[in-house]
Order: sequence, then C-alpha cells, then structure tokens
Amino acid sequence: MKRIKTLLLALAASFITATAQTDEITVHNDQNGRDEVIDLPEGMSVSCDSLINEWMAKKYLYPDTTCANPDYNPTFTTEEYQERLRRLPVVMEMPYNSVVQKFIDQYSGRLRRTVSYALGAGNFYIPIFEEALDYYGLPLELKYLPVIESALEPKAKSPAGAVGLWQFMLATGKRYDLKVNSLIDERQDPYKSSWAAARYLRDLYKIYRDWNLVIAAYNCGPTNVNKAIHRANGVRDYWTIYPYLPSETRGYVPAFIAANYIMNYYCEHNICPMKTKIPITTDTVTIMRDLHMQQVAELCNIDVEAIQALNPQYRTQLIPGSSGPMTLRLPTETLNTFIDLKDSVYNYRVDELLTRRSSVEVDDRLDNRSVASKRRAARQQSASESSSSSRSSASKSSSRKSSRSSSSKSSSRSSRSSRKSKKVKSSASTTVRKGDTLIEIAHRNGTTVEKLKKKNKIKGNMIKPGQKLKVK
Repeated sequence: MKRIKTLLLALAASFITATAQTDEITVHNDQNGRDEVIDLPEGMSVSCDSLINEWMAKKYLYPDTTCANPDYNPTFTTEEYQERLRRLPVVMEMPYNSVVQKFIDQYSGRLRRTVSYALGAGNFYIPIFEEALDYYGLPLELKYLPVIESALEPKAKSPAGAVGLWQFMLATGKRYDLKVNSLIDERQDPYKSSWAAARYLRDLYKIYRDWNLVIAAYNCGPTNVNKAIHRANGVRDYWTIYPYLPSETRGYVPAFIAANYIMNYYCEHNICPMKTKIPITTDTVTIMRDLHMQQVAELCNIDVEAIQALNPQYRTQLIPGSSGPMTLRLPTETLNTFIDLKDSVYNYRVDELLTRRSSVEVDDRLDNRSVASKRRAARQQSASESSSSSRSSASKSSSRKSSRSSSSKSSSRSSRSSRKSKKVKSSASTTVRKGDTLIEIAHRNGTTVEKLKKKNKIKGNMIKPGQKLKVK
C-alpha cells in the first residue's frame, strides 16, 4: 500500500513538473548524443484561459460538449506520423524527427485546449492570412505561423517587444509601413499586419530560397541565420545549421511542422474545435475626422469592448482621423447604422470627448513690466553717467553756476514732485491703467494691497483697465 502511494505521489510530482515547464522542453540531440533544452515559441506559452477571455472568444466561441473522449490522446507509430506529414497538401518540406515529435506531443497533450481555441478562432483570422499569402504567391501553409507566434491573439506582446498576430518588432513593422505611435499600433491590426507579414516572408524567400530558412529568419532575424550558415561552412540547410541557431529558433521550425500537423489531424487526437456561434461579418469605413469610440457605441448601439476587439490597432478609444485616413471595422449591420447617422455620430458629445486645446494664452504681463522697468533703469543710469562726465570736464565757475542752476532745478523738481505727491495723496480714487497691478497702484497712492482690496471689495488679484478704485 505504501509503495502504491509513493508511486502515485511520484507520478503526480512528475505531472506537476511537466505542466509547470511551459517555456522550454528537453530534446535529445542525435548528433552529439546529449539532451538539450530549447525554448518554446511565444505562442506555445500563452495561457489558454486568457485567450478564451478575449471578447471575440466570449462572444462567438463555445466548447463542443458533444465531443467524445476529449481528454483521450491516442499514440501512434513513427511511420504513421511520417505518413500523415507526407500527405499534407503543402509545398514546404515537412520532415519528421524526434524534435518534431516533441512538439506534436506538446500540441496533442498539454496544449489541447489551446489547439481547440485556435481551430475556432481560425474561422476569424485564417481567411485573412490566406488572402494575403495567396496575393503574393506564397505557400498557404504559412497561415499557421501566427499559431506558434501568438496563439491567434491580436494583442499578444512578447517580452522582447514583438506585437500582434505575426509578432512584429517595432523596426520591422515600420519598415513594412505599419504605423506605430501613441494612438495607433498597426502591428495589432489583423489585416494590415497580415499583408505586411506576407511581404516580409516574400522578401526573405528572395534571400534564402529555402522555406525552412525563411521561417527561421522570420523568428530570429536574417543576421542570426547568416551567422549560423557561416558557422556551418556555408551550408544553407536548416537542419545542418540547427546547432548554431538561438535556442528558440531551434524549436521554431519543428514547432511550425507540428502546428501544421495538429491543425490538420486534430480529430485523430480527439481534439474538438471550439464552435462558432454565428459567422461574424464585418466591413470597414474610412474615418477622416477624430472620432471617439464612445460616440459610435452610444449612437450605433454597440459595446465599446466590441469596437476595441474589432479594431485592436487603436491603443486608446480615440480614432485619430484628423492625422490621416483611418479605418473603422464594425459588424455589417452596425456599419450601416453608422453610415446613416454619420453626421450625428461625429457631432455627438464632441466638447466632452474630443476637446483638446489647440492654443492657449499666457499671462506674461508681469514679465513684460519687469523687462520695461529694467530698460528704464538702464536708460536713467546711462543719462546720469553722461551728465556726471559733462560736469567734471567744465570750469570751476561754470561748475558753480551749473551747480546753482542744477540746485535750483532740483529744488523746482522737488517742489513740483511734492505738489504732485500731495495731489495724488489728496485724490480719493484712481483709474486702472493698462498693465497696472494692485502692487503698483498701492505704491503710487501710498497704501497697501490689503487696504485696496478691502476698500474695493476685491477677491483675488484681478483688476481691469478703466476700473476705478478707491484709494482713501
């Protein structure tokens, strides 16, 4: 009994360990006879629960409850796997080996629910992939690349910064005309990113003329593939350069072969695709003005979450149509409503949702007055220095006369100033001039700001030109 319990605990522990190690697998290298650890592609590490919680999945997908023995995964001989891979209607080379088998085991075992989701979500996305690939004359089996790249999650983001269904890096995305800024990231646009990916794959094939090398370069970049080819003495064969590739790329081509296998032979492994409730039909309209998703949602009777799910390229709820033509994808019925109510939608809650100041005024009066004051002081100082120099160069008698004259003038100015001061002091009110402040008015009239504010019942510091103020 104790032995059975120990055995069960050991099995449970091994199961937990196997399920916990979701980011890497161990494979046997037949060339050197050693085991090696290789990283799983990003799409094989995505949580299935997070995929199923996406709006598209919650709205249109549901499990097939009629599926018999959904957890039973039969085993097959090596010859059966080889024969199935051989029968695939593909132009790309799909060889079988122990590494490929490891990835088939991952998809048919631990990742069964993810495969079920991908089969259902493929109804939305794979036709888009096929259209772009077919336009450029590329093998249609490349449509399964996003399965291992992103698990068909349009907003998938890798730790390295790759984004979207096709996991474009920022520089590569921009090189293929995908806009990325604070408001939009077209790497998350299922349509535009698919066409960009097709162009990128086409360009890679022009370089390597070998599809396995192409998808290896798609994963790790041409630079790493070129280095591996150089280290393999120039041999342009994926399985020859395999040991010299980065860890994830060593598993990338085998994972791609396994993805093609499982997406075609899921029935043989008792994997049931998630069912689609209704075939979602959508269409796009061009947006030439700024538009908030809330405007569309409230007037066209659609959830904002639905708009965001159908337009994952927009980072916020703002569609920046004023910066250039933008597309808005909606369910066909909703799109017709939008067209009918277009003017009303654009004008709905504009002040609340779209108001952004294009210009602002700056109160620089204090700064201007400060500059003017400094200039006046400089002019007065210059005049004083000039007058002093003139007096020192005159004769003594003339200097005395000038001194008497200056004294007389000074006395006269002082008298006038005194009279003026008395006149100001005798005035009971003053008129605010342009550029005046409470501080200046208080100084001119021999009072304080607090007294001015109290006499005139002023709250704050705002006064207007032409305003009469009591100063006594």
